[in-house]
Amino acid sequence: MTNEGRGVDHFGCLGELRRPWIDPEALRTRFLERSTELHPDRFHGAEESVRGEAGQRFSALNEAYQVLKEPRTRLLHLIEWEAGSKPKDIQKIPPGTMDLFVEVGQLCREVDAFLEQRRQVVSPMLKVRLFTEGMGWVEKVKGLQGKVSARESELNRELRTMNDVWDAAPPTGSPDRLAALPMGRLEEVYRVMSYAGRWTGQIQERLVQLASG
Repeated sequence: MTNEGRGVDHFGCLGELRRPWIDPEALRTRFLERSTELHPDRFHGAEESVRGEAGQRFSALNEAYQVLKEPRTRLLHLIEWEAGSKPKDIQKIPPGTMDLFVEVGQLCREVDAFLEQRRQVVSPMLKVRLFTEGMGWVEKVKGLQGKVSARESELNRELRTMNDVWDAAPPTGSPDRLAALPMGRLEEVYRVMSYAGRWTGQIQERLVQLASG
């Protein structure tokens, strides 16, 4: 299902209401039910045209699930469908996020400096000392990881409350719908989610490197 150049409607593909928040378990259950019905193995003996159509529908269903299960990609898809375009200023740091942005950058630089120092050490005694120091860095990185996760959880709770606004908005196609939706705030949440995704990747990378020493 497509609409006005917005591409495939992943919400419609899975029979989900077009809203900011979706219960992960309910979405997974719906996906498994529908994917079982369309799995290629069920059409093994069917005509080629039937197999081809079933395969396309199965692929579309899987793509829809991959998009909707992640808050960041779901919000991007929702914004594109409601506004008819991608969000602007996606690199702009959202309000209330600068402190965490600075903290992540600073800690990653400090960990990188420690890792470089550890790579150059050959003395067994120094390696023992740096091993203990490395455990301290692991705790700091995990603490920061907890802050990022807490921020994501806070945003997900906000998205859940936004569903009521979407449910009460004028129907799709109404000229008054867009004005009734908090699109500005939704784009801010999307930007924070995008940064949080990058931070999580950066943090996890440092944890792996610290553990490999």
